[in-house]
Amino acid sequence: MTLTSGTGPTTGPGPGPVRAGRREWGALGVLMLPLLLVSMDISVLYFAVPAISADLKPGATEQLWILDTYGFVLAGLLVTMGALGDRIGRRRVLLGGAALFGVASVAAAYAGSPGALIGARALLGVAGACLMPATLALIRVLFVDPGQRAKAVTLWTSVMASGIALGPVVSGALVEHFWWGSVFLVNLPAMALLLVLGPLLLPESRGGGGGGRFDVVSALLSFGAVLPVIHGIKEIAKDGWAPLPVAVVVAGLLLAVVFARRQGRIAHPMVDLGLFRNRAYGGAVLVNLLAMVATVGYAVFLTQYLQSVLGRSPFEAALWSLVPTGGVLLAAPVAAGIARRVERAYVMGAGFLVAAGGFSWLVGIDRGTPLWGVLVAGAVYAGGLVSAMTLANELALGAAPPERAGSAAAVLESGQEFGGALGMAVLGSVGAAVYTAAMPASAPAAARETLGGALAFGPSVVDAARSAFVEAMGGVALGAAVVMVGAAVLAVALLRPRR
Repeated sequence: MTLTSGTGPTTGPGPGPVRAGRREWGALGVLMLPLLLVSMDISVLYFAVPAISADLKPGATEQLWILDTYGFVLAGLLVTMGALGDRIGRRRVLLGGAALFGVASVAAAYAGSPGALIGARALLGVAGACLMPATLALIRVLFVDPGQRAKAVTLWTSVMASGIALGPVVSGALVEHFWWGSVFLVNLPAMALLLVLGPLLLPESRGGGGGGRFDVVSALLSFGAVLPVIHGIKEIAKDGWAPLPVAVVVAGLLLAVVFARRQGRIAHPMVDLGLFRNRAYGGAVLVNLLAMVATVGYAVFLTQYLQSVLGRSPFEAALWSLVPTGGVLLAAPVAAGIARRVERAYVMGAGFLVAAGGFSWLVGIDRGTPLWGVLVAGAVYAGGLVSAMTLANELALGAAPPERAGSAAAVLESGQEFGGALGMAVLGSVGAAVYTAAMPASAPAAARETLGGALAFGPSVVDAARSAFVEAMGGVALGAAVVMVGAAVLAVALLRPRR
């Protein structure tokens, strides 16, 4: 690894890894700014869509692309931008991403047509793909001491989870008092601060021995593999199994095979496939993917429960959904502290079992369950999940060689994107099946398909649909609990040290 300009961690007073000082911790604070905003932008349009629709009048397809373009482009370019940072410098890619994020935010805020807004959201996705792997890779550079790195990664994971939860709340508050473009302009002060402080506090770093030209073919194959798979899985989750989305997923998987074969043959691959033979890295990527399956798969149902079953307004639902975040902020640092004394594979396994316990609690809810009971169970599963994910992130980052930190972080984050899409598809299918089976056969066809479809009918149909939806939530919670038990077993089996 090469470090150029800036500063590196300070040397401790004895043998062992160098320890970070005040400057490095200040740099970590700077890195949290883009991470918070990039994660918020995944969900920040939830409450702005009605205002955007009234102003720009997009069609149904255009509205979907306004919502989804950012996430699709972000996921598709993570590996490319992580590898680019390893080659030309992570700080350079981070600051370039920050500048592009600011420009794209202005373009999105003042977009005059649906096409312009979709294009601006795509640019935001490109910028986000520059920012996310660079933040995690620079943590690998700044914090050499494993104990300090564990604390830094704990903060990274907590900020990312908090950003996704805060997105709807921020957008709801801004749209209530300003116009819809304000949800994008809120990015500008943080990106400006990053551009000012980044060159002062962040060291430049790049992978050593990265000769040769940047592999454009591999970059195209990576994008062509990730984007169709995630898009196809989300379409299956939304509309059910159909030939076209299945064909899209298969095409993406075939391109992924071509990409992997190319990485094994070329002299300077974007992704070092040898990393996956390291149990610490490959196992951490796998359990993180499973964690996202449960997280995203259940979150979709919890949001609908708060709004369509309990009758909360979208903004109220967003505020209530922040309550489980308290479990994250409490549990993640505690788990990191325990992992300094107990083998982390067992702590991760325990975190997944705690999450399984929270989901199991939710299996038994019914229409009479008080809201606090649902939210406390949510805090339990969220605390266990994020604790385990934090340790997995730290383990994967420590297992990757510093010169591959960018691409290693990008693969880890891509796995999380796949996990979220799989959660929506698999657990969403479970919930849909339970809901349909629980609805009376005499109910209208639209009401038997979705709770949203039932809300257009009379009180008796709506009441039956709400009861069926709560039953479906229990089925999804059971599926999530099973996934968490499997993740606990895999964490211990794959990640504990072998004699």
